Amino acid sequence: MTEPISQNDPQSVRELHELYCRCTAQNLTLRFDRERLWYEFLRAGFNAADLSRVIAYLQKEIRAARRNIGALKLSNLLQLDRFEEDLNISRMRLKAPAQRSDPTPKPTPPPLSDDQQRNRMLQELRNFREQLRRRSSAP
Repeated sequence: MTEPISQNDPQSVRELHELYCRCTAQNLTLRFDRERLWYEFLRAGFNAADLSRVIAYLQKEIRAARRNIGALKLSNLLQLDRFEEDLNISRMRLKAPAQRSDPTPKPTPPPLSDDQQRNRMLQELRNFREQLRRRSSAP
C-alpha cells in the first residue's frame, strides 16, 4: 500500500506521478503542464489513495468492456469533476446492494424426502400401477 501524499509540494507531485505511472504501466515525463494538473489534483483535496482507487476501478471497468481505455489517460483522469464522479462511483460499487424488504412472502420449498418416505411413495406408485393394470385387463 502507498503512503498518503498530502502536501502540495514538488515531491508530492512527483510521487503521485510515479504512482500513476506504476499503476498504469506507463512511462510519462513530468512536464510543467502535467505538474500543474497534479497540483490542482492535490489542491482539490484528492490523495494517493483516491488515485489508486480510481485507477483500480477504471481498470476493472475497462476489462469488463464498460469503459474505454482512454479513461486512464492522464489528461482524462485528471479532469477533476470526472475524477470525483469516478471516485464516488468506485465507492458505491464496492458496497453490496441494499436488500429491500419484499412484502410478498416467497413460497417455501417442500421439505426434502428421506429414504423411508421415498420408498413408501414408490410402493404406493407400484400399487397404483398394479390397480390400473387390473382394471384395464378386466373384461
